[in-house]
Amino acid sequence: MKTLLVLGLGYSASALARRLLPLGWSVIGTTRTSADALRAQGVTPLLWPGDLGPALGRATHILASAAPDAGGDPFLQAAGVQIAAARPEWVGYLSTTAVYGDHDGGWVDEDTPLAPQSPRAVQRVLAETQWLATGLPVHIFRLAGIYGPGRGPFEKLKNGTARRILKPGQVFSRIHVQDIAATLAASIARPNPGRIYNVCDDEPAAPEDIISHAAHLLGLPEPPAIDFDKAEMTQMARSFYSESKRVRNDRIKQELGVKLAYPGYRQALQAILQAES
Repeated sequence: MKTLLVLGLGYSASALARRLLPLGWSVIGTTRTSADALRAQGVTPLLWPGDLGPALGRATHILASAAPDAGGDPFLQAAGVQIAAARPEWVGYLSTTAVYGDHDGGWVDEDTPLAPQSPRAVQRVLAETQWLATGLPVHIFRLAGIYGPGRGPFEKLKNGTARRILKPGQVFSRIHVQDIAATLAASIARPNPGRIYNVCDDEPAAPEDIISHAAHLLGLPEPPAIDFDKAEMTQMARSFYSESKRVRNDRIKQELGVKLAYPGYRQALQAILQAES
């Protein structure tokens, strides 16, 4: 039996689990508190912090999706020797396109030199390096902005808290969570250790365009437009606007044969709305 061990089972990893479980896979996911929720999904929970040994012995595949800290990947810090001694067929690490930094709206691909600006992006670069140094068959997936059911603009539009933040030239790449799962499954089917993949859709867009189209789908007026310099935002939210780039996804298509279910935000938002209805 194929067994996937997820180190930090969150939103994206859960989408992969839902894809693999009907195919006869066993999925083990680490959790700090939500054991019952994982069991309800068909996932075997593994309380963390805890002993990874038995799960690593069973795992044919490993997906690392925990957020790093100043020391890099938390699982490698706590159990790096155990993890490096495992013998999986495939290892995936979920990173972020933030590692490329700001490109003033220009295009980046997997060969673009890394220029992380935010502390969290610097930590992701460190974690990528740590995983690649384990000697395991590691694949790096740099995810664009993630959306999907429960992670879309519709709730804020309905309760009147959505805003259109205007910053000239600002553009983001995004990816629907189901297309993340499809890309990971394609890599599992075609492993190429050491390879790095950007995971994003075909249509980088300004953030206000997403909000406007979501409002149109709900039949609501567009939220008020607010100049970025005057907008009240958290430090985290403001940091996202410090970087503008368009991310290329040719490699997942050409090497993994991925055909995006949601190649642009219009298709993605329609699917999210239907899933949340």
